[in-house]
Amino acid sequence: MSSPEVDFALFFLFPSSPFLSPILALFIVVLSVLWFHPGGLAWALSRVGRSIPGPPGIVLALSGTAAHRALAWLARSFQALPLMAFSVGFTRFVVSSHPNTAREILNSSAFADRPIKESAYELLFHRAMGFAPFGEYWRNLRRISTTYLFSPRRISASGKHRRAIGEQMVDEVKGLMGRYGEVEVKRVLHFGSLNNVMMSVFGKRFEFGKGEGEELEGLVREGYELLGVFNWSDHIPVLGWLDLQGVRKRCRRLVGRVNVFVGKVIEEHRQKRRNFGGSLEDGVGDFVDVLLDLEEEKLSDVDMVAVLWEMIFRGTDTVAILLEWIMARMVLHPDIQSKAQSEIDAVVGNSRLVSDFDIPMLPYLQSIVKESLRMHPPGPLLSWARLAIHDVNVGNHFVPAGTTAMVNMWAITHDESIWPEPGEFKPERFMAEGVSILGSDLRLAPFGSGRRVCPGKAMALATVHLWLARLLQCFKWVPSEGGVDLSECLRMSLEMKNPLVCKALPRC
Repeated sequence: MSSPEVDFALFFLFPSSPFLSPILALFIVVLSVLWFHPGGLAWALSRVGRSIPGPPGIVLALSGTAAHRALAWLARSFQALPLMAFSVGFTRFVVSSHPNTAREILNSSAFADRPIKESAYELLFHRAMGFAPFGEYWRNLRRISTTYLFSPRRISASGKHRRAIGEQMVDEVKGLMGRYGEVEVKRVLHFGSLNNVMMSVFGKRFEFGKGEGEELEGLVREGYELLGVFNWSDHIPVLGWLDLQGVRKRCRRLVGRVNVFVGKVIEEHRQKRRNFGGSLEDGVGDFVDVLLDLEEEKLSDVDMVAVLWEMIFRGTDTVAILLEWIMARMVLHPDIQSKAQSEIDAVVGNSRLVSDFDIPMLPYLQSIVKESLRMHPPGPLLSWARLAIHDVNVGNHFVPAGTTAMVNMWAITHDESIWPEPGEFKPERFMAEGVSILGSDLRLAPFGSGRRVCPGKAMALATVHLWLARLLQCFKWVPSEGGVDLSECLRMSLEMKNPLVCKALPRC
């Protein structure tokens, strides 16, 4: 039955004329205003008065494998290098591509927390230092890492393990050259780095490819993939109920296996201590021993598993990925490789292998590492973002609480106004000017800065310097038939898209 009122309402929703209904037209107008707001949809829905420059709509770059390059291009396009706003689903983002605003973000107490991705939460990382909220528990973990796990004494004490694994890698390279005539560098570095972390964390090495070693490598690979995958559920809440990408299901399956594996190692350490008695008075045991020795800062078994798992996970990829990039550069730049080898020969000679004590006398080798970190930062977006825990101003812009903040270190290290000829690989630039890479100089801060700076940076650098020196001392690295492809692929870290395969000719 029809009436004038019903006919009028139906006209507004479903007009019989070819023109849009007023309600539908209004909806399209409102949606367009929100969509084309500077910074996109999430910023349009916020209470910010003055807009931060940025692209409209929803940015899909974070779901790709070149997010650092896409965000750098957008920041230049919108003249927003100091700070750019953008939206991913309903999540507000800002990204800094300039040292000044990067320093404000990384050193501000307002950005003391990290946004916890679903995968990080499911994998227990909210109980480890990387994602734990700023507070007493986080400060306790930071104290433990600074005082016990990454202290200068421990870095020095672990030197014998670094040297032994370095020698093992040299032997493996010789074996691969003998069998195949070329070397897949990433595979050698990955297993060497993983075993180095295992010695520090669990106090033992693993033979990968079978038994516990095969299981451990599978756990690390699966965890790395899950943390690196872009999960839409993190940005569109309604999708969280559906788990369309299967991330939650895979994480829960993995964390059960991790609990069994790491829990078994913890119990082995407890049993050994019961058999032999006492704590480690010399303080140079592995990380499990350190955590078991704690009294005032005692951790529960669940928290111990989370902390140890994070140490394994975060400590493996950075060293291996960085060294692969460096070796690729050595193959591409034989003159630079030769200069580094001459420096090593002059300091060390040919009667012994290079050691940790030689590294301070190898400034050109250290400059090669710095230049590689500038050209190919393993975490171009500094790996994990920060979260504004309260309203704050960054530069001249107001950033509301709940905003995710990122620093595009790749954009900073490739800015020609900061670095002359940024596309050229020139270690000499660091011989002329001493640039700290530990967080004080935001022109090059690959390990971050401020409260959340990477606690293991000194240990990582000690490992990279020693292994690089030994690989250059023992071999001349030359291209194989396939050459060197510097194409990038950003997962959780910035990796070589195609693994480096080259030849290693003996020098010693």
